[in-house]
Amino acid sequence: MTGRSHAETAGGARVRDMPAPRRNESAAGGALGWIFRWPYRGILAFLLWTRVKPWQLTAAAPFLILIAGILIVTGDWFAAFWALFAGALCDVFDGSVARARGEVKRSGAFMDSVLDRVADAILFSALFWVYASRGEEVPAILALVTLFVSLSVSYVRAEAEAAGVALTEGLFQRLERIVALLIGLAIPGAMVPMLALLAVLGTVTLVQRIYAALRGV
Repeated sequence: MTGRSHAETAGGARVRDMPAPRRNESAAGGALGWIFRWPYRGILAFLLWTRVKPWQLTAAAPFLILIAGILIVTGDWFAAFWALFAGALCDVFDGSVARARGEVKRSGAFMDSVLDRVADAILFSALFWVYASRGEEVPAILALVTLFVSLSVSYVRAEAEAAGVALTEGLFQRLERIVALLIGLAIPGAMVPMLALLAVLGTVTLVQRIYAALRGV
């Protein structure tokens, strides 16, 4: 291919022709979307070229995150970082590939949401197990609180949408949870501050959503 990289023509379209990441209204969503807009387009173009199916990415995400949870428990946090990173990429791009191919289905969105909750349960349960087995009560409680808050935030959104109220509000959503966990796994000693941050700001997000839901009902 003269003058063009393989990635530029992946899937019959150049990287610059790929859509930008969907806007996320959370704390870090806008900044991360701007920073990673070109890597996002490059990865999306590559995935479209490989003809990978959205459901394959959806299925791979919890499998990789389960591996991350096992690695957290066994103490190999560096490997857990990469497993979580790969799982998070699958979670981001399953919907992106489906939209790019016009294959968006309600069943896919449903499974994606369910598996996200399973992934949260795996990760924070693994962290709780590690800290509880060490006798470190405060980090163990923070992991448990963060698990409760993350599931509650999603539950409030689901119940609000069932009542006809669309919710996008939230300072700290799943994107921020994953980023915080990646930082905690990558930097020695950073996990406890990250859990404290998630517990506090996750609670703020839960209050935000409950307030927005009550206003909309």
